[in-house]
Amino acid sequence: MVVLSDRFADAFAYANAVHRNQRRKRTEIPYVSHLLAVASIVLEAGGDEDEAIAALLHDAPEDQGGHPQLEQIRGRFGDRVAAIVEGCSDSLEVEPWAKEEWRVRKERYHDHARQTTDSSVLLVSAADKLHNARATLADLQRVGPGVWDRFTGGREGTLWNYETLLALYADSVDPRVRQLAAELGPIVKALEEH
Repeated sequence: MVVLSDRFADAFAYANAVHRNQRRKRTEIPYVSHLLAVASIVLEAGGDEDEAIAALLHDAPEDQGGHPQLEQIRGRFGDRVAAIVEGCSDSLEVEPWAKEEWRVRKERYHDHARQTTDSSVLLVSAADKLHNARATLADLQRVGPGVWDRFTGGREGTLWNYETLLALYADSVDPRVRQLAAELGPIVKALEEH
């Protein structure tokens, strides 16, 4: 049984502060709701406290401060959490304008996911994509195809990203990751059919 310590509470407070002014893509939903959902999925899949903390912090460097943010996470929550967060990031640029083109970042992320031996990275990554896909499907059913305009990769790029990662998760040696892939698969199929 995982017992969450004050470190988890500290990580939640930290994530909330870092993402305080951020919203989910073109919505009024506080971004922290996504971070809580990803941490919940990780814990429900059998993740430990470090993995749950990394789930709360997985977007902080990518969205809010790049490599300096990652080093703050390392100093506050340790090397393992920082390694998981780094493994889930497709860019560590401080300024959004300095990031490489979307497709290049995703291809590099896929290559890293193929090569990683850290199942914790894949667990948090799969939980992230599972929550994103659930939210996208719900929005698609509620709003319609205009939802795809929210995404840099559009419909085709977003589906390509999900399909590529789904195949990687399904091949994981970690049964927790494979279980999340089993949950993600039907959602990706439903997205493809809309």
